Amino acid sequence: MEDIKLYVSEHKDRFINELIDILKIPSVSADTAYSQDVLDTAEAVKTSLAKAGCDFVEICETAGYPIVYGEKTIDPKLPTILVYGHYDVQPADPLELWTSPPFEPVIKKTEIHPEGAIFARGSCDDKGQMYMHVKAFEYMIQSNTLPCNVKFMIEGEEEVGSVNLKTFVENNTEKLKNDVILISDTGMISNQQPSITTGLRGLSYVEVEVTGPNRDLHSGLYGGAVANPINVLSKMIASLHDENNHITIPGFYDNVEELSLEERAEMAKAPFNLDNYKKALDLNDIYGEKGYVTNERNSIRPTLDVNGIWGGYTGEGAKTVIASKAFAKISMRLVPNQDWEVITELFTKHFTSIAPAGVTVKVTPHHGGQGYVTPIDSIGYKAANMAYTETFGVPAIPVRSGGSIPIVALFEKELKSKTILMGFGLDSDAIHSPNEHFGIFNYLKGIETIPLFYKYFVELSK
Repeated sequence: MEDIKLYVSEHKDRFINELIDILKIPSVSADTAYSQDVLDTAEAVKTSLAKAGCDFVEICETAGYPIVYGEKTIDPKLPTILVYGHYDVQPADPLELWTSPPFEPVIKKTEIHPEGAIFARGSCDDKGQMYMHVKAFEYMIQSNTLPCNVKFMIEGEEEVGSVNLKTFVENNTEKLKNDVILISDTGMISNQQPSITTGLRGLSYVEVEVTGPNRDLHSGLYGGAVANPINVLSKMIASLHDENNHITIPGFYDNVEELSLEERAEMAKAPFNLDNYKKALDLNDIYGEKGYVTNERNSIRPTLDVNGIWGGYTGEGAKTVIASKAFAKISMRLVPNQDWEVITELFTKHFTSIAPAGVTVKVTPHHGGQGYVTPIDSIGYKAANMAYTETFGVPAIPVRSGGSIPIVALFEKELKSKTILMGFGLDSDAIHSPNEHFGIFNYLKGIETIPLFYKYFVELSK
């Protein structure tokens, strides 16, 4: 352990500067204006893996953005760890809310990160966490302590639903064959209390379009005489929850996993301060489904949220118009046993059925994925817990995350192996938001901890 600490201390500045260089590239997969930047980032990841010590690295073309694959085989008889991450990032909008440009990384001290944090889009999700694995691998190569084989699969479409990863995995099961999959695209409770994510919610993401008249109309001449698509869409969305914030789509809860009171009591042992939670978000009260506490609402319960809504005139000043169309983007976070394709069909059927006369409705599914739960009695989980315990001084707590990594269920189905989610980010790191950041402590602590996972996984596999 002292060796890795010394190595990290000696190379700290280089590790930070290398990450900053990758963060400077605006690899926004959702916006075609950044297509070349996404491709440039793939090349940068390829170069980093080769320099770190992979025997073989390639950029694998897909129908969309490429997948960077690398491997190091020291003995085919030894276990193989497959590391997954992604090099694409979310759009940085709204730009005016950033305190520094999103693709000009800067290090700032914060109350939670007194040693400093890197502020940039993608710093935590997922370039910073992905790059921890590259540097941890570099250490094991340089110190001749790599105890097993390793493969890297770093994709460029995670933020747009990993639309081409399924085909790649299905067509490369032998190439990707492994004993465990290791991912750092989640978080932990705090810098004092590590945690291991044992559950992820699934996702169904759709876009809805409500159309009324065949053109925008003068609101004085036509107001009150024709259906206003924006008014109609607002009412339709409002009807998707009842007074208890229960989702009203028929059949939505049919396969929802109901945790026992005992399981919920175990979850409640995780440190959580409601006052601090509200303070951090500038809230005067919490909100959510009746009958569940905050940490249950955002992890073990399904949700439906509007992610964007638009239509009509939104520019400066006034324009008295009844818009021809109104739009919204809606995401549904799902729990294990809810099939995202079934939920998408249920949503489409229901949303279409509640449209009043005078408008037409179109529902366009974008992407989705299944939820996932990993057992805490597996070798992988035990190895991760031992690694965290050694570097943090306390055992990790198992937690279920409200987020979604749809490809995790795909990996288990196609590759027949379990995934271990070793995240080092914090809830306060503002992923997907303006001023995203990743603590220097967290970045370096991840590099320290990951080699220990390799060590204990191999030892426990004997």
